Amino acid sequence: MTLTKLQLPFAISMVCLLIFYLAEPDSGLATEPDPVATLNDFLKKNEASLSEISQQPFADAALTKNQSAEVLKLLTEAHHRKLRQSRREEHEAKRLAIGGLVMPYHMEIFGERPEAGYGLYISMHGGGGAPKRVNDGQWANQKRLYQIEEGIYIAPRAPTDTWNLWHQGHIDQFFSRLLENMFAFESIDPDRVYITGYSAGGDGVFQLAPRMADRFAAAAMMAGHPNETEPLGLRNIPFTIHMGERDSAYNRNALAVQWKEKLAELKLQDPKGYEHWVEIHKGKGHWVDRQDAAGVKWMAQFRRNIVPDRVVWLQDDVLHDRFYWLAVSPQHTAERQLLNVSHQDGRFTIEHSDTTELSILLRDDLADLDQSITVQYKNETLFDGIANRTLGNMVNTLIDRGDPKSVFSARITVQIPHQSESNIPANSGQ
Repeated sequence: MTLTKLQLPFAISMVCLLIFYLAEPDSGLATEPDPVATLNDFLKKNEASLSEISQQPFADAALTKNQSAEVLKLLTEAHHRKLRQSRREEHEAKRLAIGGLVMPYHMEIFGERPEAGYGLYISMHGGGGAPKRVNDGQWANQKRLYQIEEGIYIAPRAPTDTWNLWHQGHIDQFFSRLLENMFAFESIDPDRVYITGYSAGGDGVFQLAPRMADRFAAAAMMAGHPNETEPLGLRNIPFTIHMGERDSAYNRNALAVQWKEKLAELKLQDPKGYEHWVEIHKGKGHWVDRQDAAGVKWMAQFRRNIVPDRVVWLQDDVLHDRFYWLAVSPQHTAERQLLNVSHQDGRFTIEHSDTTELSILLRDDLADLDQSITVQYKNETLFDGIANRTLGNMVNTLIDRGDPKSVFSARITVQIPHQSESNIPANSGQ
């Protein structure tokens, strides 16, 4: 249609008027609220209600990559403020209490604080299955057992005096709370948390490192016994074993050699994973004359990778519902449940699953969330589409652990048609 000379000025005016109304915030036209501004306003009015955010209407709004970065900063600051208000007394007392149990801890700071924050070393004492005075003595020894060049060294006192004092289910809860407090009060680097332990403390490392691998940058096991645990879950955490050649009680020395062989085979089958160092100290018994200190120094070179290219998750008898970028709802978890999932360029492949429902947690350094994500299982596509970043996903994964480096902005949940027949992943070497 051709406009006449009389119609043309009128048409131009209408276009200008439309542009004005679209640009005018009070024009009455519907506009999407800014989720960052909305969150900021909510936090100012509801400082103590961080957990309520996921229930708000704006929690499901799709975020851009830049918005998710701003949201993470706001959420982290608010969460840490809340913890500094509610937990200052327990942090200053260096004493945690959960479910009627108490875990005091010794804390010492070494070196100058790096820009990204101190590293954190958790060092578990020996003893176990002994009178309180014996375990107290072992705790006193652990306080001064290792010297580090830089970082915060924590030697906790086990909450019980049982033989399995470092790998009962409450230990996971205590260490999670300890880490959350250290993030808030001491600004440690969440990607530089290390765990070690001697004798019964080494038993704890054997158990905790595989089942809490995504919390630590590396682990050092000294003179301990693995009991029933297996090394499959160590795929993404560097692990060192130090054992006296003559430490034959409970067959500890022979089991350390077995683990050396298992880890070597796993590394052979999966070269990108299972970084390890096993040292059998010649001529030494249960006490290796501090030669194990080399293992603590070895750990310091590593940083945690929370978004590895593959996750191998073997549940322990203490169950977890999240491991790296995988999650399973509590009603779908089971002892010795195995998951093996890999990813490349936005394609996630479930290579083995002992559960019929699985969630994949996503963020921008794991996959391009502006592009389609696919999830496959046995050549069947379970998901193909965009996974939206949302504020709800971010706040839930922050509250879950209080770890700002372990927050995920998107989540895909898939139903797996049938369970795998084998309990061992194809690349495990077992």
